[in-house]
Amino acid sequence: MWRFGLRGRMAMSYVLVTATAVLLVEAVIVALYVIPQASATDLASVLRDQAGRDAKLLSLDAARRPSPVPNTSGRDLLPPPPDVPGRDLLRRAMSAAGPRTLVDGVRPPEPGFAMLEMLVDTDGLVVGSSAPEIYGVGTGLDVPLPGREGGGGTGRTRTGTTVWHFSPVTVKTPVGLQILGYVYVQAPAEVAPAAPVLGSLAPLLAPGLVAVGLVVPVGLLFGLLSTRRLTTRVRRLAGVTTAVAAGDFRPRVAVTGSDEVSTLEHSFNVMTDRLGAAVEGARLTARAEARQAERGRIARELHDSISQDLFSLSLLAGGMRRAAPDALREQAEAMERTAARAMREMQALLLELRPVALEDAGLLPALEELCHAYETRLGVRVEAELAEVALSPPAEHAVLRLVQEALGNAVKHAEPARITVRLGRHAGPVIVEVSDDGRGFDPSGVAAKHGMGLALMRERVEELGGRWEIHSDGSGTTVRASLP
Repeated sequence: MWRFGLRGRMAMSYVLVTATAVLLVEAVIVALYVIPQASATDLASVLRDQAGRDAKLLSLDAARRPSPVPNTSGRDLLPPPPDVPGRDLLRRAMSAAGPRTLVDGVRPPEPGFAMLEMLVDTDGLVVGSSAPEIYGVGTGLDVPLPGREGGGGTGRTRTGTTVWHFSPVTVKTPVGLQILGYVYVQAPAEVAPAAPVLGSLAPLLAPGLVAVGLVVPVGLLFGLLSTRRLTTRVRRLAGVTTAVAAGDFRPRVAVTGSDEVSTLEHSFNVMTDRLGAAVEGARLTARAEARQAERGRIARELHDSISQDLFSLSLLAGGMRRAAPDALREQAEAMERTAARAMREMQALLLELRPVALEDAGLLPALEELCHAYETRLGVRVEAELAEVALSPPAEHAVLRLVQEALGNAVKHAEPARITVRLGRHAGPVIVEVSDDGRGFDPSGVAAKHGMGLALMRERVEELGGRWEIHSDGSGTTVRASLP
């Protein structure tokens, strides 16, 4: 089943944005067309507006014609007889207005709206008609003429129950405004003005509705195709993220393109590298701390049990040597020497196992403290040739344990008079070297039998990507490690 995920939502966003744009355009068109019609709230107002507009047009055209004979009597003007200049001026104004007015019935009936419009003179006779078959030129109206301001009403006419309105056509004279005639408009009372509005809106709305119908499938297809590559990359990134969250830091995301998603892919790879290194560092640190805790526990147990027993044995051997007869004195001296050698080796072992405060002091002070402890407690001359080097915390810990183990082995097995500890950088790698002048040994034979200490030193160095080697002969032993 297709899931409505990121790809589907992005495709729908294309459709919604396009459809919304089309609908907004339609709404603007409808508003521009409907708002001007909003003032005509009923049939009477529609007729009044229609008659008023045409009456103004005729009045403007009549004003450009010669004025009729002025009235000097000071009395209100009465409607002129049929042959006076006023009627002639009205006809000429109609002729000058041309197709904008009702000359010879040129204004057709409104589509879907049965409205009739006539121009009548002041006697009520039709001068121009939009429906000459109903109201011919020269015929009279079925309703009485209004006053000077015009007006309207509702009543029975030859076309049925009708709503009508008169608007006067006037011309300005030196004595005032003279009425030349009236624009008469009528419509059936049962007809509402909304029909022509809705009918005229249909051609405007139809293209928009068709566009909306086409936008949905086209926008959906375009959205699915255009977001396919993006969603594939995001899905691949999500899969690698799941693997990293599960603890596998090996997978990487293929960086494609140069957009924002490729930046995210590159940043994710960098983050994964750093996170993997941090986890590995934490693992090595935890492992080193566990080893250090175990060494401390062993050192305490050796000091509390075997060291005390060896010290007691040494005291007993010394007392036996002094009290034994000559025949047993040699065996007593051998026992005392054996106890002293065992105590010396035990002290070297405890020094090898003792923890050193590397985090608080730093690598060089920790090495100096270690060399000083071997020299003061075991009486062996230890020379330290140390230089500042830059190492990671796991590498510093490995160097400290390597030197500590090498010093312990030299004191326990080689009986040296002098031990040299060197630390420095030579042509790239960091070199750690511990050498003594004691009796040598066969490294291969020792490794085959009791090579735990040598194996641990090699393991520490190789975990950090370094190189470890040992050389030994009759003149001494050298342990050397190269760290990156």
